[in-house]
Amino acid sequence: MNKLLKYFVARTYKPLLVRYLSKTRTYVYKDIVLSIPREVFHPGFFFSTKLLLRYISQLPLKQKSFLELGAGSGLISIFAAKKEAIVTATDINPVAIEFLEINRQFNHVDVEIIHADLFDQVPVKEFDIIAINPPYYKKKPASYAEYAWCCGEHGEYFDRLFKRLRKYMHDRSSVLMILCDGCDIDMIHSMADLEQFDMNCVFEKKNLLENNFIFKITQRE
Repeated sequence: MNKLLKYFVARTYKPLLVRYLSKTRTYVYKDIVLSIPREVFHPGFFFSTKLLLRYISQLPLKQKSFLELGAGSGLISIFAAKKEAIVTATDINPVAIEFLEINRQFNHVDVEIIHADLFDQVPVKEFDIIAINPPYYKKKPASYAEYAWCCGEHGEYFDRLFKRLRKYMHDRSSVLMILCDGCDIDMIHSMADLEQFDMNCVFEKKNLLENNFIFKITQRE
């Protein structure tokens, strides 16, 4: 049944979605208004961003230092800033960076925006909360837009993430990453383990198309 549904979505819903997202669209989430171009991941049509946001919304955010890696349209970062977190948002995609600034200004929040590939260009500091909605699929990105989806042929994104993550967290940091059953989760666990990190599932949500997991990443003693 699940395979049949995925086939139906691929043949009917996906072409319509691709056509709809072929130009800049306005997206509203509660009191947040975003302008989202075709080159940037749209949080309204995929499950991961909103699931991670709902989990983060339960955390105490006021005056917490908050880093979002791969912020895309900025929904999570802008939400955190509205809750008075001290927010840094990064993305490798220059179009995302441009629209992060547009969306930051439109929503009247203070967010430090850095054009960066993972931690590149991010000054070393310890963050209280780090939010990660990573690229899921093992393929080399062929464009900036594909960096939102593709983690490299051998999962290079995750290898680089875990190699540098420790410098940006302290003992009580909440490092939260969302994945789905379409990822190579075993590979990601192995890369975390190699760098002495544990990944503990703190939330799971199943829908008709996929199973989503939020992992809390902690340093080993």
